[in-house]
Amino acid sequence: MPQARIEPDRATPALLVKIGHYPQHHGGVGVIRTLGRLGVPVYAMVEDRWTPAALSHYLTGAFVRRSDGSEEPDALLAVLLEIGAAIGRPSVPVATDDEAALLLAEYAEPLSRYFLLPPVPPALPRRLASKAGLFELCRRYGVPSPAAWAPQEYRDLLAVGREHGYPLVLKNLEAWTRLRAPAVGHTTVVHDEAELREVCPPGPVPSVLVQEYLPPEQAEDWITHLYCGRDGAAPQVFTGRKLRSWPPGAGVTTRAQSLPNRELAALAGEFCVGIGYHGVADLDWRLDRRDGQYKLVDFNPRTGAQFRLFQSTGGVDVVRALHLDLTGRQVPAGRLPQDVLPRVGTERSWLCRDDPLPAFGEAVRFTGTVAERLRRAVR
Repeated sequence: MPQARIEPDRATPALLVKIGHYPQHHGGVGVIRTLGRLGVPVYAMVEDRWTPAALSHYLTGAFVRRSDGSEEPDALLAVLLEIGAAIGRPSVPVATDDEAALLLAEYAEPLSRYFLLPPVPPALPRRLASKAGLFELCRRYGVPSPAAWAPQEYRDLLAVGREHGYPLVLKNLEAWTRLRAPAVGHTTVVHDEAELREVCPPGPVPSVLVQEYLPPEQAEDWITHLYCGRDGAAPQVFTGRKLRSWPPGAGVTTRAQSLPNRELAALAGEFCVGIGYHGVADLDWRLDRRDGQYKLVDFNPRTGAQFRLFQSTGGVDVVRALHLDLTGRQVPAGRLPQDVLPRVGTERSWLCRDDPLPAFGEAVRFTGTVAERLRRAVR
């Protein structure tokens, strides 16, 4: 990629905001690196001093704040206000999970004392992070999406499979419940009623969304990372193809390709403008070859872990656009290079020459995770 031609406000720091326990997150490291390389001071909320993000050469300071998502919003708000006061000057918060994005939006008024925030409607991120809320917005604004159901009783849950058929996709319905009382550990595909009963035993229906299954042999997975500015102008949209995920077909992206897609970019941008969204977002789509439609599967109202895959020829990614816009700087124009695939010199999600320690920290933690799982398996 060419050297960024960007002049940021280096007097305004950024803060990586996290809720929940996920120390092995390359997206957070990417936030620190992309702003730190521009000379912007970057602070981060981390689980401990040895979290990979805390080892980054580009990190100005770390705030060790353990969180599992069970805390009351007022307690989390107090933590952010404490950190804001400690930084001592207005800063740009960058959320890497839905819960953090919801907290920043819903408590924007008290947080504005210390933080620069996009003018997103306070209730909108919660609707978008809610799988049922997103489905309703898609129907209202004419955006294709898979059929979805949010059953309230157990018989209704079983009725979906009996009437619609299998396979079906199960997802946690709301942002906070995925941490406090998750219905499934991750997006889960069930192939018959027996599997459905095993995942969701008889009794009160957990907070779960049942979604239509789009067969991979007749579909393509696409992603859009975008930034919608304060002034409501056309969003900056990056598009790419998801090639591999873990768990396969239903998990986080492990390999992707940056590809310009005007049709998908227009669809994503028009939807965000229509609903009045402002800020960074990460959207998952599936091209259904049976009808030729791009169907919106998930809308994450925060920075996606793979955002560094997308950088314009002007040196802009969505996190840089966020910081530039909220500090009153112009976001340089640029286009997305054609067909970006890993090659010699490409920055990896963990390993890079100018910031090697996060990769070392990740290797140590990954080894420990594998050892613990093997120990449990032996027992």
